[in-house]
Amino acid sequence: MSRIGILPIDLPSGVTVTISETNEVKVKGPKGEISQLVDTDIKVEVKENQVIVERSNEEKRQKSLHGLYRSLIHNMVIGVSEGFTLKQELVGVGYRAEAKGQVLELSLGFSHDIHFQIPDEVKVEAVQERRANPIVTLTSVNKQLIGEVAAKIRSLRPPEPYKGKGIKFVGEELRRKAGKSASV
Repeated sequence: MSRIGILPIDLPSGVTVTISETNEVKVKGPKGEISQLVDTDIKVEVKENQVIVERSNEEKRQKSLHGLYRSLIHNMVIGVSEGFTLKQELVGVGYRAEAKGQVLELSLGFSHDIHFQIPDEVKVEAVQERRANPIVTLTSVNKQLIGEVAAKIRSLRPPEPYKGKGIKFVGEELRRKAGKSASV
């Protein structure tokens, strides 16, 4: 049995789950609505105030999909009820971030500024205080999309191991390396 897949998903108040004939799960809540197409071998049903995910047989493929779809539906329920937030910190001298609508304007030490287009489902906010590193906050109901956007932003200037300059997640521990050793 899948340890993740057999767990029921509790629905908070205000969240509704509907399953269509094509096995598409739609989750609607106070923050928005998300839908996910589920494989036909996986059966999803709503009983009382819980969502239960079951598989049709014990093949390896169905076992792996069982836990996957349970996790995806669980993330959808959390997203429409609470939402997801990721914060990134720009570490470096002269690094700046400014949000202009759905465009994030970044100055990361290159010869030019980078204009990064944010999808409509993700809200972006850039805070820059005096004598502190700029913080970029991403908010969305879709955990997968917000993770992709954060990874793309981070890939523009990943943190380097010597000085720690670059874009990192707030609270992330970086492995630091020692610099050159003086020869004796």
